Amino acid sequence: MKLTPLHDRIIVKPALAEEVTKGGIIIPDTAKEKPLQGKITAVGKGKIDDSGKLIPIQLKVGDNVLYGKYAGTEITIEGEEYLIMKENDVFAIVE
Repeated sequence: MKLTPLHDRIIVKPALAEEVTKGGIIIPDTAKEKPLQGKITAVGKGKIDDSGKLIPIQLKVGDNVLYGKYAGTEITIEGEEYLIMKENDVFAIVE
């Protein structure tokens, strides 16, 4: 299934949560924190300003990004989990 976000929204595939700490302690599923990093899988065309001009999104497919803990809406498509969020929910691009 192909999913295309509208306007200034992006679709992010969250990174996998850590299962073992650096000290070797195994983290159970109930104690795992949501990852705050992910890879962009799709982007919208951009935001339209008050004058009707299209402002393109600065992010692109394939960018690894950092985002807020409660950013976006979680969705599941064909067994895979994704987040749909606005461009301004992204804090930084990880290079």
